[in-house]
Amino acid sequence: QVMADISQLLGEDGGHYLHDNRILTDNALLHQQHWSERLGAYADYGNHTHNTALEWVRPRAAPGQDPRSLPPPQLIRVVRKPPRLQYVGALGYVSFFPFFLQVLNPSSPHLGRLLDHIRDSDKVWTPYGIRSLSKSSSLYLQRNTEHDAPYWRGPVWINMNYLAVRALYLYSHMEGPHRDRLASLYRELRQNLLANLYRQYKDT
Repeated sequence: QVMADISQLLGEDGGHYLHDNRILTDNALLHQQHWSERLGAYADYGNHTHNTALEWVRPRAAPGQDPRSLPPPQLIRVVRKPPRLQYVGALGYVSFFPFFLQVLNPSSPHLGRLLDHIRDSDKVWTPYGIRSLSKSSSLYLQRNTEHDAPYWRGPVWINMNYLAVRALYLYSHMEGPHRDRLASLYRELRQNLLANLYRQYKDT
C-alpha cells in the first residue's frame, strides 16, 4: 500500500502494488495458508524440521599427528530429521504479524486467541514488553549456531513492541467484539514499555 501511494504521488502506475496489496490483505487467503490450528496462531509455512541440535565436534588426530596442532572443538548445527513442508510452529512475533500490521479484520474469529497468547506470561508477555519467542518454545533462548546468539528467540525488541502497541490502540477504536480487552491490553503494555524504557535510560 505504501508503494502504491508513493507511485501515485510520483504519477507512476502503481497498479501491481495495489494488486499485491489486495492479495496480502485477503483474510481468507491468510487463514487458509498461515493459520495453524495446533499452534492457535499464524505461522510460517515451508521446509522445516524441529529436530535439530548443536553438538560439539572434536577433530581427531591422524596417526602420528600432534593433538596440540588440531583446531579447537566447534559447535555444529546438526539436523537429525530432514525438513518437510509444514508450519514452523513456534509462537513469537511472526505469529502476530497479521495483527501487528493491521491486516487482520477486527471481527476475525482468530483475534481473541492471539490476544490470549499475547497476555500469557508463560508465552510472550513480560513486565518489560512482549518477548520475541514464547517461553514455552523448545527454541527459547537457544542458539542457532555457536556464533549466532538467540536475538530473536526470547529477548524483547522495542520496534516490534511499538507495532504491538500501535495495533492494540488502533484496533481498540474499531468496531469489533474485543474493543474493551484491546484497550486494556494497550494501556498495560504501554505502561510496561514506558517504565522499562525509563529504567534503561536511567541505568545507561
